[in-house]
Amino acid sequence: MSKISNVLTMIEYLSSGKKFSIQELAERLEVSPRMIRVYKEEIEKAGIDIETIKGPYGGYVLNQNVRVPRRFILPKEIEIQDKEIFRSINRAIKEERKCRIEYYSKNRESLTKRIIHPYDLILLGNEWGVAAYCEWKEEIRHFYLNRIHTVEILDKIKN
Repeated sequence: MSKISNVLTMIEYLSSGKKFSIQELAERLEVSPRMIRVYKEEIEKAGIDIETIKGPYGGYVLNQNVRVPRRFILPKEIEIQDKEIFRSINRAIKEERKCRIEYYSKNRESLTKRIIHPYDLILLGNEWGVAAYCEWKEEIRHFYLNRIHTVEILDKIKN
């Protein structure tokens, strides 16, 4: 798993209120005990305090309520069906540009043309999507990437 996945999973384990030894966490996350210490430092830099209990029966305990949304901890990677659409949307977000998209209806019976201002790539269940302002609907909408037929990057978004 990636470092971010491991850190989130470690927070999930510690959120149970149970004490975990460094070795136990290392085995569960399939990393070295040294990496567990690195993850602990990263979590603490984010403002989440992990208590260290010293001694032969010691370990780490999280004494605060931290909720990690379960949908972000997935046993398998989320597949990107069309990498070119993913890259185009990602580029538009980074460059703060509008996009003209052709978007399939839920049942794929019709195709609409929309101009969107993409803000961020997001997970919608087990699929990638984009949160964007839709000029046609005049509101923020979520679009599934697997329902986007084409993407054309347009002008910069005016603030």
